[in-house]
Amino acid sequence: MPSTTEESRTLPRAPGTAAPARPGRGRGAWFLVLPALIPVLVLSVGPLLYGILLAFTDAQSGRTEPTEWIGGLNFRDLRHDTLFRESFRIGLVWAVGVTVPQFLLALGLALLLDERLRLRWLARALAIVPWAMPEVVVGIMWRLVYSPDAGVLNETLRDLGLGDGRDWLGGLATALPAVIVVGVWAGMPQTTVALLAGLQNTPRELHEAAAVDGAGAWRRFRTVTWPALRPIALAITALNFIWNVNSFALVYVLTSGGPGGRTRLPMLFAYEEAFRYGQFGYAAAMGCVMVAVISVLLALFLVGRLKGGDEA
Repeated sequence: MPSTTEESRTLPRAPGTAAPARPGRGRGAWFLVLPALIPVLVLSVGPLLYGILLAFTDAQSGRTEPTEWIGGLNFRDLRHDTLFRESFRIGLVWAVGVTVPQFLLALGLALLLDERLRLRWLARALAIVPWAMPEVVVGIMWRLVYSPDAGVLNETLRDLGLGDGRDWLGGLATALPAVIVVGVWAGMPQTTVALLAGLQNTPRELHEAAAVDGAGAWRRFRTVTWPALRPIALAITALNFIWNVNSFALVYVLTSGGPGGRTRLPMLFAYEEAFRYGQFGYAAAMGCVMVAVISVLLALFLVGRLKGGDEA
């Protein structure tokens, strides 16, 4: 006669009842996650915590005295640092000036690449070329384009009779717009890829049905295409904005924050304080402020997404 335990193994579980917990199952899951979690803790969480700790000290390069705990003095000094506030303003202009044109141009390019064109595969491959290039290479290439003496841009303007050219990256009025153009060009491919993926997941039957009902191109975009793209558009725009606020390498290669600080983004300012002037504690406080701002922006985005999901 079978035992009670054997019967319980063979009897089917009632609908809606949860499976019995297996001992050691949680530990096994942690062992699977651990190889991916250790690099995150070592390379991300650890340096972040150390940077936060450093922000409350007077750490400097080249000093012989021990580093001392000074509390919130670095943050108090930041409140009165007009140069840091100006870098925030420049960073906001940069982030908005890159993110908005980047999205609009990427949307137009994604709509074009979604059409049934000849050699569409080649156009799609060429569209992501800037994405495959390192930011340092992009910066060097565009420095050559903007070169005041033999740059492609100035040579073209001279050939067209539109002037003798100018120092685009060295002019106080033109440096930030010139850098924004490079940022748009360099960041457009990933936005295009994300939007193109959303377009390809939209059923073509919806477009055909709207066309049969007499809807024009704009109406089809407004009633069919945009509702399908809206979640992707919001996500990629928020991520692009956060990424642009954190920009460093591209602007550093192009202008190093000049001329006259006109392109000195917050991350560039923190870098100069740390590695040019040796004020590690003060630079760490700047980094903490940047992390706090980005965390608030990310939280607002996530709250908005959750509310949007609940309303839907």
